[in-house]
Amino acid sequence: QVQLVESGGGLVQPGGSLRLSCAASGSIFSFNAMVWYRQAPGKERELVAAFTRGGNTNYADSVKDRFTISRDIAKNMVYLQMNSLKPEDTAVYYCNARYEPWRVGVRPSGYWGQGTQVTVSS
Repeated sequence: QVQLVESGGGLVQPGGSLRLSCAASGSIFSFNAMVWYRQAPGKERELVAAFTRGGNTNYADSVKDRFTISRDIAKNMVYLQMNSLKPEDTAVYYCNARYEPWRVGVRPSGYWGQGTQVTVSS
């Protein structure tokens, strides 16, 4: 059973930055993709960023040029650096690890963390 633990969320003012971390209990290289999703109150869960096993990254249009996904294979960690945060980035952010191949629009599957709350407000 794979466990994912997110951390790094919190309250930040608009324009600020946060770095989310996702610690995996097993080798992240065994997964086809490590993905960050988010879900705001009253809204559906949405893709934020993905990092495939082959090293490709993909971002939602709403976060391009502001967010950066990265990984440390040796530490089994995945990160999401979030800059220039906006109130609309407020959500619970989830780390996801999937064995199935990943592509834009694919149905989420695999393992999930418990989520970390990000609140952007003045």
